[in-house]
Amino acid sequence: MTGRSRRGVKFPHNHKHSNGLSDGRRSSFSDVSEDGSPSKAKSSGSLEDIQEKPPTAEEQRSAEYEKKKANFITRTFWTFVMIGGFFSALFMGHVYILVIITAIQIISFKEVIAIANVPSRARDLQSTKSLNWYWLATTMYFLYGESVVYYLKHIVLVDKVLLPLATHHRFISFILYVFGFVFFVGSLKAGHLKFQFSQFAWTHMALFLIVVQAHFIMNNVLEGMIWFFLPAALVITNDIFAYICGITFGRTQLIKLSPKKTVEGFVGAWVMTALFGVVLTNLLLRSKYFICPATDLGANIFTGLDCDPNPVFIPRTYSTPQLFFLPPNYTLSLTTSPMQIHTFFWATFASLIAPFGGFFASGLKRTFKIKDFGDSIPGHGGMTDRMDCQFIMGLFSFIYYHTFIAFKRSSVTHVMELAIMELTADEQLEVIKGVLKYLTNQGVVKPETPVSFDKLLAASKQV
Repeated sequence: MTGRSRRGVKFPHNHKHSNGLSDGRRSSFSDVSEDGSPSKAKSSGSLEDIQEKPPTAEEQRSAEYEKKKANFITRTFWTFVMIGGFFSALFMGHVYILVIITAIQIISFKEVIAIANVPSRARDLQSTKSLNWYWLATTMYFLYGESVVYYLKHIVLVDKVLLPLATHHRFISFILYVFGFVFFVGSLKAGHLKFQFSQFAWTHMALFLIVVQAHFIMNNVLEGMIWFFLPAALVITNDIFAYICGITFGRTQLIKLSPKKTVEGFVGAWVMTALFGVVLTNLLLRSKYFICPATDLGANIFTGLDCDPNPVFIPRTYSTPQLFFLPPNYTLSLTTSPMQIHTFFWATFASLIAPFGGFFASGLKRTFKIKDFGDSIPGHGGMTDRMDCQFIMGLFSFIYYHTFIAFKRSSVTHVMELAIMELTADEQLEVIKGVLKYLTNQGVVKPETPVSFDKLLAASKQV
């Protein structure tokens, strides 16, 4: 009977050690409060009152230094990667450079269009995205065709298939644009008009600032590799030295749109870019692959090209006039190619004006509250972030080249052939009068020469 449990029997010692728990549960550490225990702290104050100790000024400076160091390493690494790829395409030939420019056009256009896109609206208007790419394709067809017809006419005009396309190229391009315009108007939808028209304007702005300017860069390639490579290299060099000079001794902020740009970096980069331009030009002048037009698209750095050099590449001797502080019959002279002088102006534009293309892009990014146009290039952002200065530099190079440097290769026999074969007798006489007037204004012939010609012409008609 000893194994039978007794009902109603209480054990005082169990109640004594129950610590006031009438349900008979075992006590745990969570039920016991001791000095310094979490429960004690919880009873005296909430966890929200416990704050992390703020970093000291020294720790902040150290963290900032490490951040700048990591950014510098990443940026420098990818800078050399881009330079390596750039040189590889450069030496492989003109076609590879044209392919790279085309890829840059498309990627940059995509990035710029994306920042103004509204996904909720785009889902309701499926035609908007398609129209953007249609405008791009139409614009590229027109611009590429213009370059092909102008620079490769010796190929296009003798081809049975390409001849009609070349002859009617501008009309075909216009019709393509009209189709897109009509489709855009037909796709207008109530409730989305503001968005659609803003997309229309934004797309055309992107086409002008990216595709049209890149078209002139392509023309520079076909005029001669130096007209593409030199300005592009000057912009890259200026960007590198602006960064190096800025982080080394930059103190004064240059412009609020780009807080990291400094006056010291801006000026230091100008000096270094000008010096680099002199050295690079001296090297490029020694290779006809760079100074000759792209008459053979299959040429590369190893096969080279052959042509009569532009006079701007031929060294000349420049002498100063007789100065009062110099001995009699003594002048200072310098022998160099005129291209070196032009390079200085290009380096100045690349250093002082082209960066404002980057500032414009910075203002655009601030408008849409984004840091970069994309993330296609680590440490540099998107493609547009790297090409913003190149576009305006390429346009400047094209205009400068055709204004001050371009060498007209038309021969006298070619001009005479055109005048004789394609002009009437009266038109030929008008050409002669115009040439005489021009030569008179230039001081080549005497002022009475055009008058004498008119009298001689009148007398011959009377006879």
